Amino acid sequence: MKKIVALALALCMVFALAACGGSSSAPAATSGGPFAPDGPVTLVVAYKAGSGTDNTARILAKYAEKYVGQTIVIENVEGASGSQGWNQLAKADPDGMTIGFINLPNFNSNIVQGKGSYKVEDFKAICNHVTETSIVVVRADDDRFPDLKTLVEYAKANKLVAATNGAKASNHIGAQAFAKSAGFSYTAVPADGTANQLLSLRGKESDFCVVKLADIAGTESEYRILGVFNTERLPELPDVPTLGELGYYKDWLGSSRCVVAPAGVSDEVVAFYEAAFKSAMEDPEYLAAAEQAGMATDYKNAADTAALIAQQQSFAESLTDEFWS
Repeated sequence: MKKIVALALALCMVFALAACGGSSSAPAATSGGPFAPDGPVTLVVAYKAGSGTDNTARILAKYAEKYVGQTIVIENVEGASGSQGWNQLAKADPDGMTIGFINLPNFNSNIVQGKGSYKVEDFKAICNHVTETSIVVVRADDDRFPDLKTLVEYAKANKLVAATNGAKASNHIGAQAFAKSAGFSYTAVPADGTANQLLSLRGKESDFCVVKLADIAGTESEYRILGVFNTERLPELPDVPTLGELGYYKDWLGSSRCVVAPAGVSDEVVAFYEAAFKSAMEDPEYLAAAEQAGMATDYKNAADTAALIAQQQSFAESLTDEFWS
């Protein structure tokens, strides 16, 4: 009997030590399946550090780490209006250790233009992160344009310059939609990414820009927002008119930033990250940080995100030569 009791005590000690040993490991991940990353996760961002996408990605990554259970490392792969990073992401091992952001409709427009070697089918949707409304901005110290009507009247008499985030990229689409609906022409100067686009505006190399709200988060005082591409005024900008109420472009226009993985990842990988990022986007600390940064968090699950990517691909393909002329 003494031997049996001793053996039982020994086994209890083994289990207790095992439990203690596990307590110092990373937090348990929120998983929709048996997959869990076994090391740092790479999150590819196809734009430079400090860009709007990079800023939002870093906030999400910071608060998602405790649900992923590993460090999330941002890898900035800039170039070719995002195509360089998306080419790299498409070719990554589909083992769940590399995921990344895509920006709609830039991602889709690049496919239409043949800028990258990737296609929609090279990726598997995980979730949508933010959906952002486009806005028209000028420099805060540019007294020529106190409001949007004045800019339009000036543009009809004096050909203006607008920096964009790339030829036929999201902000170029916005500038075209604005100018065509308002009846003026302008000179488009493509920059490689929104950060460089805004640098051109601040450096007085261009007169106005179409960007998204998150792109100017933290630097709002440097710009004057003249109009928003929405069907109604934004709650955070109650004094800024929509383009539609002034008689210009009447529909919503903007972009979405989605998390995807290389095609070929298992359903378990998608389910794991889908659940982890959902938990992160519902985390009170994340929500506070997102609000402070002016991020429009808009979680969509994998299926809805895949549908959004497909819809934006159709939208990009619908932009005929007439729209760009």
